[in-house]
Amino acid sequence: MVPMSEDQMGPQMERNISALTANSMALVLAGGRGSRLKELTDWRAKPAVPFAGKFRIIDFPMSNCINSGIRRISVITQYKSHSLQRHLQRGWSFMSGQFGEFVEVLPAQQRKGEGWYVGTADAVYQNLDIIRHYNPEYVVILAGDHIYKMDYGKMIAAHVAKGADITVGCIPVPLTEAKAFGVMSIDDESRITEFAEKPADPKAMPDDPEQALASMGIYVFSRDYLRNRLVEDAADPASSHDFGHDLIPHAIAHANAFAFPFLAGNTSASGYWRDVGTIDAYWDANIDLAQISPALNLYDKKWPIWTHQEQLPPAKFAFNDDDRRGHAIDSLVSGGCLITGAEICHSVLFSNVRIHSGSQVEDSVILPEVEIRHRCRIRRCVIDKGAVIPSGTVIGEDPVEDAKRFRVSEGGIVLVTPEMLGQNLHSV
Repeated sequence: MVPMSEDQMGPQMERNISALTANSMALVLAGGRGSRLKELTDWRAKPAVPFAGKFRIIDFPMSNCINSGIRRISVITQYKSHSLQRHLQRGWSFMSGQFGEFVEVLPAQQRKGEGWYVGTADAVYQNLDIIRHYNPEYVVILAGDHIYKMDYGKMIAAHVAKGADITVGCIPVPLTEAKAFGVMSIDDESRITEFAEKPADPKAMPDDPEQALASMGIYVFSRDYLRNRLVEDAADPASSHDFGHDLIPHAIAHANAFAFPFLAGNTSASGYWRDVGTIDAYWDANIDLAQISPALNLYDKKWPIWTHQEQLPPAKFAFNDDDRRGHAIDSLVSGGCLITGAEICHSVLFSNVRIHSGSQVEDSVILPEVEIRHRCRIRRCVIDKGAVIPSGTVIGEDPVEDAKRFRVSEGGIVLVTPEMLGQNLHSV
């Protein structure tokens, strides 16, 4: 295919971009635990963690695929994937197979060799036969655990225009946080000149000493280059079989590796991208949605977020007496919730939450099917699915006491799980 020139890539190229996305396949890497989320991922993979009242984290990159026109999607799973697979089966089965569309799950199944996936590149390598079967011209590889909106079609078009073998999505991050990312340097043409995966001493951007240019875990590969390179990498005993540690550095030296900046023109949410990989980051991203004008617009009809929609009754608020009044202020309250004489302020309540009379919930993220009984005070908490908070419980006011029973994050957010309360929902 002849690369497009830069001046061809305007609004008039939408039809061309549609042809590119139709000839692309997405692989969503969703096998990681997300250990920095602590007990929140004891029984689910990070991409399956609930987010924003009714979604799962994986719904965001998956919705980006659908909204970008990529309708061939494979999700690569490994760690405790039952919850994730069930969600995908229930919420993403609307694709039309008769038109060649699909969402399929690729669990670790020893398709090549005898081991599980040992790295991100190995996870794709072990499924090369499936990629070959669908024969896409371009392969879009995505992390399944980030929150953002992005038109991948524009990134694929830039990849083709540059004649790239690999294109890496990138975004500036604070230098103090850059150790958790792959950090790159680029030249004036956006060619990647340096790359370090999770460096101990990240390199700052030349024009901003307070920020580093970080990989978003979004890659576009030309099909033949990806296949050939993965085969070579699999045969290298010195490789860790990881995109960040191995394939990107090799591409910088031996192929055409370019960066694609995450800018307002490339996404439906201006510059919004979150790695909700810690308790503090997870709480903050959810609580921000309760603001009057949150950074992430969930009400954007032009770029909807798709998910499994349970058939639930509307949220209900009961009682209007002086000593018990059911109400919520600056909060997201999902379907199936019952707020009976309780006060909710600046919080996010997921589906089927029940909060009883006399209780107060503030600055908290309450996951599905939690019950908070009478006269509780809950502040700055994340309460995991299915927990039952006994009457009179106070959480979030005394960090020392909280730390004896629950997990208190560096930022002072209290994580509460059923197991911490002696409610062993997952025991045999």
